[in-house]
Amino acid sequence: MTHLRGVKPALTRDRDPLTTTPSVPKYFNSYAKAEWKRVMPRLIEDRIITKADLGGIEDFCVARGRIREIENLFRVAGGAPDKVLFGMQNRAMQTARQLAAEYGLSPTSRARVQGQTEEQDDDNPLDVR
Repeated sequence: MTHLRGVKPALTRDRDPLTTTPSVPKYFNSYAKAEWKRVMPRLIEDRIITKADLGGIEDFCVARGRIREIENLFRVAGGAPDKVLFGMQNRAMQTARQLAAEYGLSPTSRARVQGQTEEQDDDNPLDVR
């Protein structure tokens, strides 16, 4: 029943975006810290996030950090398959991918934001240009 599914609304610049990168949360592992430092400048520059969004960004970074930690565990184990670790890594990858789409960090979601300027913001969806 795909005909009942909606279309995600286009990402828009927020009215009260963060203008500086908040400090990295102290509880992050080294991989999550690296991810925070990688994505936050882009999100700040694109004016996508506010203080209210920081929890979701933290979750994204934690998921990405967890993926890397589990990959290291696979390497230490000599690449031997471990169903439990594989399941954890798979769920972390799914979570990270979903959160990335929410914040314009995937190619598709980034295309929805790219090129939009304040002058192009339009409150009337029926206005044709």
